[in-house]
Amino acid sequence: MGLIAWLIIGGLAGWIAGNIMRGGGFGILANIGVGIVGAVIGGFLFSLLGLQAGGFIGSLVTATVGAVLLLWIISKVREA
Repeated sequence: MGLIAWLIIGGLAGWIAGNIMRGGGFGILANIGVGIVGAVIGGFLFSLLGLQAGGFIGSLVTATVGAVLLLWIISKVREA
């Protein structure tokens, strides 16, 4: 997948995760960052579970799951 595709998936995943966790996004650059880091986390978790998602939708789901988890962890750290 090319750089532009990763940025699009990262932005979408970050926006979706922001809506799931807080009811709003964080701005385009923060959404892309959260989505890309979430894609790494989601890919790692999916590989641990023996799952593999391919294509645009699979990558978006993986990135979104990871981004939601990342935002959840951040919210727990902020509470402490």
